[in-house]
Amino acid sequence: MHKNYVIDEMISAKSIAARVEALAKDISEHFAGTDKLVVVGLLRGSFIFIADLVRELDLPVEVDFLEASSYGNSTESSREVRILKDLRGEIEGRDVLVVEDIVDTGHTLHHVLHLLEARNPARLMTCALLDKPSRRETGVKADYIGFEIPDEFVVGYGIDYAQRNRNLPYIGSVRFTS
Repeated sequence: MHKNYVIDEMISAKSIAARVEALAKDISEHFAGTDKLVVVGLLRGSFIFIADLVRELDLPVEVDFLEASSYGNSTESSREVRILKDLRGEIEGRDVLVVEDIVDTGHTLHHVLHLLEARNPARLMTCALLDKPSRRETGVKADYIGFEIPDEFVVGYGIDYAQRNRNLPYIGSVRFTS
């Protein structure tokens, strides 16, 4: 059963598009000269962000996906990260950019980076659309951050609540009602 809630727009679709373009420019400059950047999207929340980001990158890219979960249908992280889908390709000796929708407690990204570092990529960097530093429980910090947001539960632009609202073109703050 879903709680009753309303969604208030926090970050507009126009603001997101402008920020994605700026992030792609910075990432393209950083990885200039790479033979191919492996862009790893963390499913499911990053799928819209990664699609928009890779279209803006001025680099040869390969896209792969990894699905990790620490939320289920809850609004709180369980802090237990499970890998539900691993990469299909090899990353040893390759330049890799991990793309995450939101860094909250940091447990998922910390776990994923530990897993990928063991595979010996040439460079391993991270990009998160949203960063919620007030909730961080690990020392992990994304190399590229779209927006820093307050401790609010958000949906839209690929991010869901109980598999709903991923299709919103903006980031919205969820307010639960009785």
